[in-house]
Amino acid sequence: MKRFFLIVLDSFGVGELPDAHLWHDEGSNTLGAIRSHPNFRCPNLEALGLFNIEGVGGGVRAPKASFARMAEKSMGKDTTIGHWEIAGIVSPDPLPTYPEGFPREIIEEFERKTGRKTICNRPYSGTEVIKDYGREHLETGALIVYTSADSVFQVAAHEDMVPLDELYRDCEIARKMLVPPHGVGRVIARPFTGEYPFVRTANRHDFSIEPPADTVLNLLKDAGYDTLSVGKIYDIFAGSGITKSYRTTSNTHGMQVTKELQAQDFNGLCFVNLVDFDMKYGHRNDVAGYAAAATEFDGFLGAFEADMRDGDVLLITADHGCDPSTPSTDHSREYTPMLIYGKGIKGGVDLGTRACFSDIGATVLDYFGVPQKNTSGTSFLKEVLK
Repeated sequence: MKRFFLIVLDSFGVGELPDAHLWHDEGSNTLGAIRSHPNFRCPNLEALGLFNIEGVGGGVRAPKASFARMAEKSMGKDTTIGHWEIAGIVSPDPLPTYPEGFPREIIEEFERKTGRKTICNRPYSGTEVIKDYGREHLETGALIVYTSADSVFQVAAHEDMVPLDELYRDCEIARKMLVPPHGVGRVIARPFTGEYPFVRTANRHDFSIEPPADTVLNLLKDAGYDTLSVGKIYDIFAGSGITKSYRTTSNTHGMQVTKELQAQDFNGLCFVNLVDFDMKYGHRNDVAGYAAAATEFDGFLGAFEADMRDGDVLLITADHGCDPSTPSTDHSREYTPMLIYGKGIKGGVDLGTRACFSDIGATVLDYFGVPQKNTSGTSFLKEVLK
């Protein structure tokens, strides 16, 4: 029995990519923004080799894990493209974005099919949009439709005005509508509740565009392995290639579920996304909160390491950056970290800078002896396996 735990710290970048200027992300460094904050206390990540990664600075003399800096090859910096690349799909073209809002014909079709008018239709912060449009929504029943710098069509509604089942159904309508050339990466249900200035609930739900080809998940599932999804992994891949999913409401809940799965018998991949780094702290420019979230994960990591079995592998990475210290509240085009650890994995192997996130997916397949077929990436398993 082999178990591979792949944990994505959503938006945990480690410094700008050479082409960051194309996204106006010069100088972005998510880890650099939080590592000097007093809330950041991560001895377990440090011991694994987080600061030994090329370009990060610092480090320990004998890292317990092998490590690398991962460069994104796809043309994007969003969650969907980042995860797809980790799982073997390189996207040469960015998913569509709408800095001026969605075309009138899209909005009119959405209103006709849902039976509700819409308001806003412009890029907006998720917390600010409900402050500015929440009262009008309650007065009129119109859905709040907005986007961001990412490829997203977001629909916000108060749970007392629009029941969750209706909001999810409305988002499913949008998902079916939004096909190329308007094939956004995600349609996101953004329910909120309470009185002004309102609060978003944990009932967010993402409706992703289906991956354009098979991923590592499909190949593992077809080979008879378990593919477990924790957090929004199921949503990102539209359920494709996943044998069982576990929805979560926070980083804390995601780590709890992952720890519970560690105590269970399965044979395959456990793919985890911890979204709070991005959603609660990166996008809200909350350096203190981001640093504290890293510290919480570090505490989980210590307990997780102690309970790893002989055949277990743990790999920690990210899907993009979201520097909480810059004026921007959007994702940032950054390198991501890669730490791989286990009783059968060498410590201290510096894999340098890898040219593609898909090297991770290739390594996962290699570990299970599953051929890559059409997925991208170059495995580094032989370099780190004892």
